[in-house]
Amino acid sequence: MSTDVVEIHVSGLTVQIVRKDIKNLHLGVYPPNGRVRVAAPLRVSDDAVRLAVIGKLGWIKRQQAGFKAQARQSGREMVSGESHYFLGQRYRLRVVNHDSTAKVLVRNKATIELHVRRETDAWQRERMLLRWYRKQLKELIPPLLEKWQRALGVQVADWGIRKMKTRWGTCNAKARRIWLNLELAKKPPQCLEYIIVHELVHLVVKHHDDRFIAMLDEHLPQWRLHRQELNAAPLAHETWLY
Repeated sequence: MSTDVVEIHVSGLTVQIVRKDIKNLHLGVYPPNGRVRVAAPLRVSDDAVRLAVIGKLGWIKRQQAGFKAQARQSGREMVSGESHYFLGQRYRLRVVNHDSTAKVLVRNKATIELHVRRETDAWQRERMLLRWYRKQLKELIPPLLEKWQRALGVQVADWGIRKMKTRWGTCNAKARRIWLNLELAKKPPQCLEYIIVHELVHLVVKHHDDRFIAMLDEHLPQWRLHRQELNAAPLAHETWLY
């Protein structure tokens, strides 16, 4: 499919227009800052898109206000008492200084213990916690992939986890490879499942068109609630969006 990307300005808003070989126009507002994006059929003019945006200005402003009010974590200092998230649950960090191998432990569904050497700095402690998050995701993802590859009749050639600043997940349909954001370890399990399904559907349907939406509706009817939950969860101090 051919695509064309341009930007227009409507009533003080910057609107990204992505033209595709699709039938209908789709308007979306995306976290964290309320980015406005319109997927439009190739034949639809800028003026027609501008009118569609004007007709939805009230809704767009409400969505942007919601994102602006969304909770955000402060910069991480990796000290005891700091809040961290795992699978949607909020935990207090407890740094334990010791001289043996570094490790991360979850205590009583309320505390994450980070066992480190006394001389480790905040950057090293964060790297340790991120490695632990990665390990947890590597255990959670395979059964979900197996479940949904079977349900959707698709098969990935490869998958991986990486820290991404602009997407919760990506799919290279040609290579049949998906990448999942390391930040998903902090989100509720159903959000991880939604992103996996979303990316696997891209192996069948490249763009977010009507057929893509129909497949999500058929196989994961609650996907909109999961997306809303994902977007409502506290954002990291960096900028993440989907």
